[in-house]
Amino acid sequence: MATFDDGIAETALPDAGVVHTDVLIVGSGPAGASAALALSTLGIANTMITKYRWTANTPRAHITNQRAMEFFRDMGIEQQVIADSTPHELIGDTVFCTSIAGEEIGRILTWGTHPARHADYVLASPTLNCDIPQNYLEPILVKNATMRGTQTRFSSEYLSHSQDDEGVTTRVLDRVTGTEYTVRSKYLIGADGARSKVAADIDLPMEGAMDIAGSMNITFTADIAELVGHRPSVLYWVVQPGSNVGGIGAGLVRMVRPWNEWLIVWGYDIDGPEPVVDTAAATQIVRNLLGMPDLDVEITGTSIWGNNEMYATRLQKGRVFCSGDAVHRHPPSNGLGSNTSVQDAYNLAWKLAAVVKGQAGAALLESYSAERAPVARQIVTRANQSGREFGELFEALGITTAKNEDEMHAAIEQRKENSPAGALKRRAVQQAMELKNYEFNAHGVEMGQFYTSNAVVSDGSPKPADARDPELYYTPSTVPGAPLPHAWVGDTRTKTSTLDLAPSTQFTLFTGITGSRWAEAAPRVADRFGITLGAVVIGPGQRYTDLYFDWARLREVGEDGVVLVRPDKIVVWRSMTAVDDPESALVEALSAVLNLRAEESIPRESSERA
Repeated sequence: MATFDDGIAETALPDAGVVHTDVLIVGSGPAGASAALALSTLGIANTMITKYRWTANTPRAHITNQRAMEFFRDMGIEQQVIADSTPHELIGDTVFCTSIAGEEIGRILTWGTHPARHADYVLASPTLNCDIPQNYLEPILVKNATMRGTQTRFSSEYLSHSQDDEGVTTRVLDRVTGTEYTVRSKYLIGADGARSKVAADIDLPMEGAMDIAGSMNITFTADIAELVGHRPSVLYWVVQPGSNVGGIGAGLVRMVRPWNEWLIVWGYDIDGPEPVVDTAAATQIVRNLLGMPDLDVEITGTSIWGNNEMYATRLQKGRVFCSGDAVHRHPPSNGLGSNTSVQDAYNLAWKLAAVVKGQAGAALLESYSAERAPVARQIVTRANQSGREFGELFEALGITTAKNEDEMHAAIEQRKENSPAGALKRRAVQQAMELKNYEFNAHGVEMGQFYTSNAVVSDGSPKPADARDPELYYTPSTVPGAPLPHAWVGDTRTKTSTLDLAPSTQFTLFTGITGSRWAEAAPRVADRFGITLGAVVIGPGQRYTDLYFDWARLREVGEDGVVLVRPDKIVVWRSMTAVDDPESALVEALSAVLNLRAEESIPRESSERA
């Protein structure tokens, strides 16, 4: 069997027409390509297929939050993503107006760009959020996954699969030649979108409904820098007659590339006939929302899509797993879709790798549903609630009861009146705008995901939550199940995030100088399990010093205690203080996380042969 320079086994196509691989991934979007990248980084042979001939050809998802950026950083592609993105400081001046060239109703500083919130984001992570459209992100993920060993096959359509005790057999159609072939894998990941055939084939239990409202996308080019460059944002919401029919509830002008590539989202009544949007109609919609009747516009594409409110309550069946839009289907509110898809992959990849390498029991894989299904429910609920919260603004403006265009204009104009009614409307509009913080500044939703499963050893501590508002504010913590807190550590020459010291290729423990016995035990424990277990001792005179004393404030354990982190940067166990036998304590914790009895731990040489 051929191998790449990095040692990953190349998928082979024997004469029998059967492709053999460890993991087959269906779909090359953010979920599938992230899984492929993570698996290849971990040395697991994988094949990724997609029925399309190339990656996404429209902007689609775009807001990229800090949790996703941390994954890209861990994979070594953060700078590639940043190079193709619109940076943090240019994405946040979200505007509500009657048209781009018309009057403003108000602005909200979003995605952590408000001075009062910016520090929350800077303190939470070594990297900031940004805006990278999906048609720019997907090629980065696919390229890097393929370079590291993923066998990527375009124009290859999933047809069906069957599974047995040893693996999964999948039928695939080569759409170029029209021939079928078979893939034999140990595991299958269905990342094939909101109409997932894989999810349907394993009959995943779903809650909610599809196509609850209709939207259309119009992509176009027009240089309107003079109207938006002074209030930089990715989102400009337009409230005007006609734009609040079905769909999201207001016409949206979304920046794709500053300041000449754009996407409009326009609602339509999904219970009526599907609209026909030709170039002339699309041009008129663009000119109306921009408030520029003579603007020279180039329409580059149109599409129709439905808003969904559906999530899976279980994400796996046997050796088959689903991720991304296949298991959480919702409108783009809050920018949670691709970010959650990336995190699905981060969660699943290391577990599959550990089981394939013989370092963990198969029961570890059950934790994927236990941990990610609640997240699917949370983000579908949040995204749809954010969409509905636009109703507060419409009611505040008084346009929900307007019978015609003139009444709608009059209702919006009333906010200018020097009258009790005008004052009342201005207060109502302000309150409605403040409510939109739950869509645009929900840092707690983005960063505060918490896991309870057999892959986490709880110490009985509750989920960390900010007393002000757990959706808006993120609380870093080392409670088992929480993400590892970020703190800058280093020496006189370098500064490193604690997150960078816990890469996806290993388990990592953090302790202090008086907890050095934990670090001394780490190599023996690693050999016993056949894993890599990094040990980081933070303190003066060590390789890493607590530069700002932030780690001392965040670690929550004593200096002689320990925090154990798994490959996806989730705290899985901690000891508040030193113990008499640190090696036994670590063995017991890892045995629980890896779903092995302590006596089942595997010597390193056995793992390398697996």
